Amino acid sequence: MWRNLLLSLALASPALANDGFGGLSATGLTFGQTEAVAMVEEDLFISPTKVKVSYVFENQTAQDVTGEVIFPLPPIGLAGLYYSPFNLPEDVRRANFLNFHAVVDGVEVPVTLDRIAVIEPPWEENRPSSEQYDTPGRDVTVELAGLSIPLSVDLDEVTAAIQAGGQATIQALTAKGLLEYYPAEGDSPEQIVPVWSVVMRYHWTQTFPAGQKLTIAHDYDNLPSGGLLGWEDPLPDYMAEYEDRYCVDAGTSRAMSKATAYTDSDGNSYSMGSAYMMSYVLRTANSWAGPIGKFRLTVDKAAPENVVSLCADGIKKTGPTTFVWEQTNFTPDRDLEILLMQPIPRQ
Repeated sequence: MWRNLLLSLALASPALANDGFGGLSATGLTFGQTEAVAMVEEDLFISPTKVKVSYVFENQTAQDVTGEVIFPLPPIGLAGLYYSPFNLPEDVRRANFLNFHAVVDGVEVPVTLDRIAVIEPPWEENRPSSEQYDTPGRDVTVELAGLSIPLSVDLDEVTAAIQAGGQATIQALTAKGLLEYYPAEGDSPEQIVPVWSVVMRYHWTQTFPAGQKLTIAHDYDNLPSGGLLGWEDPLPDYMAEYEDRYCVDAGTSRAMSKATAYTDSDGNSYSMGSAYMMSYVLRTANSWAGPIGKFRLTVDKAAPENVVSLCADGIKKTGPTTFVWEQTNFTPDRDLEILLMQPIPRQ
């Protein structure tokens, strides 16, 4: 829906997360809390196309500690994919479509991927704590399994499964609040809009040797959501979320407006660019012992003309496209939400 040239952007693509600590139980993968293993260093790099992170963990006890290292993606909303499948690859049925790799002390380790489905609350309300990332919302995995609906982020695959179940499946999903259904009418085709979200979690079993440090690194493709975004400066009330979610201040707002300004062939002036919403869950770090000893974040906005905004007091520009934010004894109380505005190429 357009509002003064603002495209309603569905945050549909994968956001990313810190490693968490947990285990495997009879009910599946669960987050836990360890007082034995500390995250003493984290070096995180985020760009629109790549994420790389390296951790140093230390077992602070005299005994080996074994647990599940869990890398959760925040929920991927299927309704968002229905309206804006921005930046997702064509091969989303491939299990590792993020090209995720985990390396422990220089050796790549195999990882397992599992999925659950949830109905998540609005972003503004009841954001989950680090302890809730195993089920960040109402878990509807069993309900979908009972109706033979796959835990897929391929909308065609999900829609085909719903249609295969016929009206009985459509009615059951609608009654459970899992589907918005609009039958064909006139020139309007049938619309099947799933409203659940899929949570994907990479994990592996790891032993942390007694009294020793262990380096764990990941890299994977960043596939941020986004689309065309009309910018208004100063921000009107209906864009207030950008101030809260991305800490867009007055100077950054002016910069975004200027960077994306253009005049069309009819002489009308607008500010519109391609927006990338990059998210990264930090609060799962709180499942380790104590705060993050040394934390370093590098954000690369990819091109000098791009404008970026995030909530990070004291972040410093270190190059034409890079910014660095460093913290010590860091206990994250919110996740990273990064807005990048890219001018539309002009001919």
